[in-house]
Amino acid sequence: MQENENNQEQEVDLNQLMKIRREKLTELQEQGKDPFEITKFSRTNTAGEIKANYEKFEQKDVTVAGRIIAKRIMGKASFCTILDSDENIQSYVSINDLGEESYKQFKTYDIGDIIGITGFVFKTKTEETSVHAKEIVLLSKSLRPLPEKFHGLKDPDLRYRQRYTDLIVNPEVKESFVIRSKIIRNIRKILEENGYLEVETPVLNTISGGASARPFITHHNSLNIDMYLRIALELNLKRLIVGGFDRVYEIGRVFRNEGMDIRHNPEFTELELYAAYQDYNDMMNITEEIFSRTAQDVLGTTTVTYQGKEINLAPGWKRITMIDSVKEVTGIDFNKIETNEEAVKIAEERGLKFTDETKKTRGDVISMFFDEYVEETLIQPTFIYDYPVEISPLAKRKPTDKRLTERFEVFIDGREYGNAFSELNDPIDQYGRFKKQVEAREAGDEEAGMMDEDYVQALEIGLPPTGGLGIGVDRMIMLFTDSASIRDVLLFPTMKPLGDH
Repeated sequence: MQENENNQEQEVDLNQLMKIRREKLTELQEQGKDPFEITKFSRTNTAGEIKANYEKFEQKDVTVAGRIIAKRIMGKASFCTILDSDENIQSYVSINDLGEESYKQFKTYDIGDIIGITGFVFKTKTEETSVHAKEIVLLSKSLRPLPEKFHGLKDPDLRYRQRYTDLIVNPEVKESFVIRSKIIRNIRKILEENGYLEVETPVLNTISGGASARPFITHHNSLNIDMYLRIALELNLKRLIVGGFDRVYEIGRVFRNEGMDIRHNPEFTELELYAAYQDYNDMMNITEEIFSRTAQDVLGTTTVTYQGKEINLAPGWKRITMIDSVKEVTGIDFNKIETNEEAVKIAEERGLKFTDETKKTRGDVISMFFDEYVEETLIQPTFIYDYPVEISPLAKRKPTDKRLTERFEVFIDGREYGNAFSELNDPIDQYGRFKKQVEAREAGDEEAGMMDEDYVQALEIGLPPTGGLGIGVDRMIMLFTDSASIRDVLLFPTMKPLGDH
């Protein structure tokens, strides 16, 4: 008669189960067999290695270790399955091999316990690669049952809060994070091949700058000053270009005190890179290379399926100005609209609302039209370039039209994945734009930037013509793993506390 511990434990109150497990631990400790006193265990192989190379391991002794995820007791012989970092593997356990005392002890082990097994490799009658156990050691006692372990952990909120259990009972989740690691490693490889140097810049800053976002504020006790968690990597990286580095990049966490949804987490991973003597056209090229090469290297293809849509990441992405993209979708040509008054009138005729009187400019209206009508239509990778100066405080003005900047954003499936400029290196112009940001902040815009006198001073020393690019790494990983929510690609997403209990 088979014993299914999973079903049995489901019928028992959780507190009672935990009490029983603690009693088992106490008994082991009284016998001088405390598993928590074991400091090291020498494995010879992982489950994945053995299963992938059965001919090499057949009838040979191995030592494996992992968490018990299944167990079938059948009198004097039993089967258990353990899960390690690679895969799971079955073990055949009998009283004849272990001896009566050790076999009796094995039968008391619970789902979730971590054990070490030494034995020889064989295949069962059903052709399943297994380890015929000669010795079993309890390495760690699981005092809390895995939640919903028989049916699988499905509640998204619980999965995100208890990622450790999610990784155990939903193996496909672990694969997403393996892919995440490979993607970041591949990005580094591409950038190093292109001559970029990886650097690190401060997380804590005395001012908030480099993007339009509401910052997190903290306090430095020793200096008795407020400080800001960085909202971007930009300004410090460009200081390094001033200092003589030609190409630099950083992959790091940034923090924005804003709303949370399937695309936004208060802390997220960003790639920013800067190259002297390049412009935003060069940044388009490196963006294509990062996405297409990483897809090919990590996934084996430049075509991915995201939420039911097939996305072609091969180079040759569409490139279109923001004004032309608005014209393409709405028929309105802002090249023929010269004044702020004309632009605001057209916006009001379309029913677009202004929440801020300072935003009633031609440039802001162009941006509003793009957000309202164009963005959601951009399914295949598309570079939208030549942004209005009003929404691009750090980008260089376009020589042929001073109302625009040499800036682009890249869109895939209606979402922004990257932002790039021909960097503004005119300190006088930069100072003026910072002043406008300060005015907007004083008028109540909490996302507006601050005056950065030191950065202006750096520009006065001299910043060469420079191209800069930022890519949302988490969104890129969402695309590559077909994940609907950013929480699916962050090991520990931000969650609201459940309360005192």
